[in-house]
Amino acid sequence: MSVAFKVAENKNMKIFKSEDYNYSFSKNSGMFMRWGKTLEEDPTMCKFGPEIADIEISTICNGPFGTPCPWCYKSNTGKGENMSLRLFEECIETINSNNTLTQIALGIGDINANPDLWAIMEYCRNNGIIPNITINGKATEEEFDKLASLCGAVAVSNYGDDICFNAVKALTDRGLKQVNIHQILADETLEDCMALIDKRKTDPRLEKLNAIVFLTLKPKGNRNTMHKLSNKEKYKMLMAKCEEGGVGVGFDSCGALPYFEYSKGTKNEAAAKLFAEPCESTLFSIYINTKGFSFPCSFTEGLNDYPGVFVPAAEAVEDVWYNPQFKLFRERLLNTECGNEFKCRTCPHFDIYPTK
Repeated sequence: MSVAFKVAENKNMKIFKSEDYNYSFSKNSGMFMRWGKTLEEDPTMCKFGPEIADIEISTICNGPFGTPCPWCYKSNTGKGENMSLRLFEECIETINSNNTLTQIALGIGDINANPDLWAIMEYCRNNGIIPNITINGKATEEEFDKLASLCGAVAVSNYGDDICFNAVKALTDRGLKQVNIHQILADETLEDCMALIDKRKTDPRLEKLNAIVFLTLKPKGNRNTMHKLSNKEKYKMLMAKCEEGGVGVGFDSCGALPYFEYSKGTKNEAAAKLFAEPCESTLFSIYINTKGFSFPCSFTEGLNDYPGVFVPAAEAVEDVWYNPQFKLFRERLLNTECGNEFKCRTCPHFDIYPTK
């Protein structure tokens, strides 16, 4: 790319500078700030490549109790496949050719499914990229040690109080600050979500938990029979309960729109504008599957308009970032933007938001 940019980096910080796109990233806390020509300007996209990557390194999943989760949108089982360390390296060499990457979310089912997991994390660290991961809670003491030493953040999917809360405690006892619980938010799980907020305040194993992250249910997957949270008032009740209890809360970018609506006119409105970001796929983030094929996001894999781009075949990040599939999704996504101060982009393909 002919546009000039500079990167200043050490073990603690990374600063990316160009005329109209800039960021500062703390490798220790995860604090990320992005701005344009001035601090007040908010760039629409990073034209140099992705800031963050979601990379699936295994589709092998037996679940913590020997049964894969019923809501898995990929319908993974114990007969999956792994991404090799070499393929992972090839993908990173391409998508980070302009040195834009800050963090990677590693997608895995069973933590011991991919024998290259720890080498992959060490490769990330050695290249100034912070690895993060979501686990199902089932891990050995040695695996907890490695997670705490290598990861910037670990999320524990909620498969039940004991396995989830014990994993949270194991990680926070080892000094990891960014430990979250991933909780699916759907009509069928609303009561569980409400109860989890109370447990966060009373269960000592969650004393150092960073946040409960509510994940928006996507209508995808052969085993997924649940339904999106349909009622806006129920969503407001959930957020108000978190706020009243002083419980840290987060959500995936798919869930930004209802949070924007909830925060309007409240004391949280300024923070929502500053910290909450709607869908950033093809604007600031990228997804790659175990075979090395890239898609706008993990939920667009399998859709006819996005057959995927084989990353190792590309010479540089521009070949992926500006391929016709990404440009098509980017155009569709930006066309949903409402134009207000929240920049409330909505998913151009899936109906995932409360409607009544």
